[in-house]
Amino acid sequence: MTLTIDVISDVVCPWCFIGKRRLEQALKSFAQGADPKPEVDVVWHPFQLNPQLPLQGVERSAYLAHKFGARAPQIYARVASVGSSVGIDFAFERIVRQPNTTPAHQLIGLARQHGKQDEMVEALFRGYFLEGVDLTQSQQLVGLARRAGLDGEGARACVDDDAQRQAVLAEDSEARSLGVTGVPFFIFDGRLAISGAQEAHVLLRALGEAAEPVAQS
Repeated sequence: MTLTIDVISDVVCPWCFIGKRRLEQALKSFAQGADPKPEVDVVWHPFQLNPQLPLQGVERSAYLAHKFGARAPQIYARVASVGSSVGIDFAFERIVRQPNTTPAHQLIGLARQHGKQDEMVEALFRGYFLEGVDLTQSQQLVGLARRAGLDGEGARACVDDDAQRQAVLAEDSEARSLGVTGVPFFIFDGRLAISGAQEAHVLLRALGEAAEPVAQS
């Protein structure tokens, strides 16, 4: 018995990183609950917050000024505070480039094939938000893929593969056609949807509700 959690997210979304930590908390509590319970499979799907950005990205300072104006420091101070509560020490000052995230999502798709998706997502989040890794650079992306346990040559081929790129764009488009307008977006067992980086107890409740029919089948 397997319960699938589909997570639609973007690797440059700080709330998606926070959502990952809260989901991990919920999964830990779920695993400690009473049996019987299904196995849980978390599957990450692409969504681009800024699909219009060129593949070479743009300067982070210009991006923030255009998108948030004078409110940017206040907005990111709040994000940093929430991040700290779940063990994330955001280092926004290290980010110098706002990337187009299609290549990063290509690697997440590759990682799924090798059972390394969580590791790839984690490496991308940590690389971007904690270390300021430039996700527009193939060499940097391949380095993160290696960190996640993927083969470097395979990762490089994936980043350069136009078919992989088109697959990401198609999946992004599908999410939007389903009405997803913001991320993170969680779908439990294909039928319970939760939008936003909700608290762990909210995600745990959804897990429990989704697990009941699975456990009874």
